[in-house]
Amino acid sequence: MSDVFGVSRVSSGPYPERLEPPEGALDRLGSRVRVAGRAVWARRRRRWDSLVRAVADHGRSLTGLDDLALRGMAEDVGVRLRREGLREDLTARCFALVREIADRGLGQRHYDVQLVGGWILLQGLVAEMETGEGKTLTATLAAATAALAGIPVHIITVNDYLAARDAEWMGPIYRGLGLTVGAIVHGLDLRARRAAYACDVTYCTNKEVVFDYLKDRLALGRRGSRIHLQLERLAGGTRAPQLLLRGLYYGIVDEADSVLVDEARTPLIISGATHPSALAERAIYETALTLAGRLENGRDYQIEGHERMVRLTEAGEAHLRDLASDLGGVWAGRIRREELVRQALTSRHLFLRDKQYLVHDGKVQIIDEYTGRVMADRSWEHGLHQLIEVKEGCPVTQQNAPLARISYQRFFRRYQRLAGMTGTAREVAGELAMVYGLGVVRVPTNRPLHRRPLPDRMYPTAATKWAAVTERIAGLNRVGRPVLVGTRSVQTSEELSGLLAAACLPHQVLNARQDREEAEIIAQAGQPGRITVATNMAGRGTDIRLAPGVADLGGLHVIATERHDAGRIDRQLFGRCGRQGDPGSFEAMASLEDELIQAHGRKAWRRLAAGLGRSDRPVPRWIGRLLIRQAQAAAERIHSRMRRDLLKFDEQLDNALAFSGRGE
Repeated sequence: MSDVFGVSRVSSGPYPERLEPPEGALDRLGSRVRVAGRAVWARRRRRWDSLVRAVADHGRSLTGLDDLALRGMAEDVGVRLRREGLREDLTARCFALVREIADRGLGQRHYDVQLVGGWILLQGLVAEMETGEGKTLTATLAAATAALAGIPVHIITVNDYLAARDAEWMGPIYRGLGLTVGAIVHGLDLRARRAAYACDVTYCTNKEVVFDYLKDRLALGRRGSRIHLQLERLAGGTRAPQLLLRGLYYGIVDEADSVLVDEARTPLIISGATHPSALAERAIYETALTLAGRLENGRDYQIEGHERMVRLTEAGEAHLRDLASDLGGVWAGRIRREELVRQALTSRHLFLRDKQYLVHDGKVQIIDEYTGRVMADRSWEHGLHQLIEVKEGCPVTQQNAPLARISYQRFFRRYQRLAGMTGTAREVAGELAMVYGLGVVRVPTNRPLHRRPLPDRMYPTAATKWAAVTERIAGLNRVGRPVLVGTRSVQTSEELSGLLAAACLPHQVLNARQDREEAEIIAQAGQPGRITVATNMAGRGTDIRLAPGVADLGGLHVIATERHDAGRIDRQLFGRCGRQGDPGSFEAMASLEDELIQAHGRKAWRRLAAGLGRSDRPVPRWIGRLLIRQAQAAAERIHSRMRRDLLKFDEQLDNALAFSGRGE
């Protein structure tokens, strides 16, 4: 199977996967040049036209065949694919089969541009397709072709809802070809996971597949080679049947920018309980928070908001030593003392309720800042999670010791072939090429876009912004247009909800508290006069269909009430309107007090904007645009450096602490 993909460096362990050779600067440059060459080769329109014509030619011969005959043809094509590889003529024949079966089983026939997108995925590239262009259906072309060739496929999505929905929704296509399909979601037991990974095509989330991979690496330990496992089988060993995955063959990443870039700043860690005394541990955290409260901002510590860090000053270290002089125990050691108090300061000032986390049923639950969703099974490390629990008066969970870890960068680079699809990749094309060896190819839309941008507005204060947002929503509501309003946090979504309620404007709220009702809420967002207030989740991956008559009113209107650190996330929000040729419009209404501007905007520019603005009207558009661009560029530089540092640290850890030959 590795020969089909032409992968030369494959591990000898139980997981067929790509090995990571050490790379120098020249190697990375050469890799980037090769990626750019592949992307240029894949962009040739004549190649696209030839593929579309070939699929159409094959498709005409399929219309008169029954379902049994189609499955027989699929078996024949699969035999040839396994024997001859992913030749273009066989790929076109397979695409024609997939399109015919999708038309019969789902009533959805792949557009020509979706055929192009599927071919790009099969080449191991990122297909940049506009929101609403049917990426879910597009993925079936590449996945089914690879699966017929005998290559296990993982289609990786951003949440459990989409993994389960897409597996069920696209299931008739795979089954019509004689293939099996499974889904991995949180809470699935080990037997069900093995069965799902044993399918030809498996839908899963990025977190689930990485954690399952780490569990297998822990089970294998140092003796994880194929020879070791074969010897174990002869001796009656039981490790191999306990493994979850079959290997990392072909991964198709949905919302590739979110998974491969935005979420790549945090390593994935499997931990085990350390079993300390709960009472003793709580007392330590309470003392740390008390000591932190006695330190003075600016004198004893400094808050680096743009890097989300707290630094103790020399004066602060001396003051802390004096405060802890009579405490003894863990407080006698300088490094442990300063780390505990620095984490306590972080929990007090940088991690805020309803922004970075929720408190639900007496538990602190992390909110993913990029997706707006709750990560109920995740916790912060180094005692930060426990400090927040004490701060909020919740029961203290046990602090865990890390057993295995890996970064997204290193995990996804281990797939023999990796591909992705998203609506927003061009801004991070360089990073995708450098880190993952992925080129980006833009796919044209099936119909012309009718998404109309309106000028941004920036207000001097948050109060004037929210008043203007409420007035704008009321005006659109009076003419019957549906409105989707994007916010950055649970807190701001609920504050806006209060303003709308006071203005007697009925609305729906979609944030981490209502994530189970996400699909239902977002599906109704295109009804006349509907007002939907949403955090970053905003139904990413869910189609918003306009009710009859709404298009005549101008379609869905999207308002961003605050710009995000990455302009790509703004574009994802704006992409909820104007889908598949529908009309729509969008605008941003921000303020100088927004988190992005305060953390990353240059002080001189902020003062200039404040001086040019007046309390009763927005600042001039030109200075608002410049300030947003500068702040987002600064935030992106910081985040890019954090991802680069994490990858470097992960590689160093691999060399220093490797067991089973590697660092996870």
